[in-house]
Amino acid sequence: MQQYSKFDQFLMEKYPLKEEYLNDPDRPVIYELLHVEKHTGARLGRIYTRHGIVHTPMFMPVGTQASVKNVSPRDLEAINTQFILSNTYHLWVRPGDDLIAKAGGLHKFMQWNGPILTDSGGFQVWSLAKNNKISEEGVDFKNHVDGASMFLSPEVAMRIQNNLGSDVMMQLDEAIPYFETYDYVKNSVERTTRWAKRAKIAHARPNDQALFGIIQGAGFKDLRRLSAEGLVDLDLPGYAVGGLSVGESKEEMNRVLDFTVDWMPADKPRYLMGVAAPDSLIDSAIRGIDMFDCVLPTRIARNGSLMTKNGRIVITNGRYKDDFSLIDADTEDYGSQNFTKAYLHHLFKANELLGQNIASVHNLRYLLKLMEEMREAIYNDELIEFREQVLEDYGYNKPNARLF
Repeated sequence: MQQYSKFDQFLMEKYPLKEEYLNDPDRPVIYELLHVEKHTGARLGRIYTRHGIVHTPMFMPVGTQASVKNVSPRDLEAINTQFILSNTYHLWVRPGDDLIAKAGGLHKFMQWNGPILTDSGGFQVWSLAKNNKISEEGVDFKNHVDGASMFLSPEVAMRIQNNLGSDVMMQLDEAIPYFETYDYVKNSVERTTRWAKRAKIAHARPNDQALFGIIQGAGFKDLRRLSAEGLVDLDLPGYAVGGLSVGESKEEMNRVLDFTVDWMPADKPRYLMGVAAPDSLIDSAIRGIDMFDCVLPTRIARNGSLMTKNGRIVITNGRYKDDFSLIDADTEDYGSQNFTKAYLHHLFKANELLGQNIASVHNLRYLLKLMEEMREAIYNDELIEFREQVLEDYGYNKPNARLF
């Protein structure tokens, strides 16, 4: 069952849900714009899905293999998680999309009743698999588990995701390095658009699963426009910006977003893939982005790094051995409000898995709370002031600060 923050409950009273959106038989994902922050392009909105209503801007925890690492669905509900992401490639390799379909779909398989987004699997084909060979038809590769030969095409990606039953599916695209040559990026962009057309044709469940396109083009303005215009012509339910947060500077990412968002439909969700740093979340929302995901909060948690209002805590440091203050008095998750830093330090030193659970839930709650507060700042037309306060408190302005 979905849980909402007090502010999100206020929004549902202030802007009653639209019955025609709740009961639309043909559109599985509908975006409703509620307010635009008057000093920026930030949007306060909500997305209607078959598995609930979500408020935007929002962050999606990543459950790669039908599980957010070290975090149960009950934990996710308790910290007001709205949406999660799972990985098509990993679930295809094991346990297999046919088995998940037999189980009743991904929601039932993992016992998560809220909305789920699945990526296409393309990024993992290039980052994890071996001996990749791309062609117009798709990608031949050997998987990372047993080295078996596999083939991923736009049609196969759709078949897998239709079996998974996710609320939002991503088209297959090529995860190209950001600093590739202009000619290479142009060829890749044109292929990605052709693959999106094929994906739309192959999509077997358009009435209850939404297919999003992915805008590519690296740092080339004309290629980003070429990609956006080609995909928008397909009239898909939503669009993502891909190929960012992959090694380019934050200034470069913002530069690309500045011109790319202008070509994305205002009446559909806008999704930036793979971002979780607090400054990037706010800066991207300022530019009109609605949806985010990243493995960062749970990945660094497993190493003992905590994201807090006042910056990074490395709980394994000796200074916390006898620190009996709460883990984080400003974050409302169960662990942060009930356990001490000394106890969490002990759990990590003793290699107790409970420590990873406490740290992971904490980091996710920190980011989800940040998004809740961001939504309120947008509503109050105070996002610039909110940004300045968050960055000051977190330590962005401190020289040589280790942020994550």
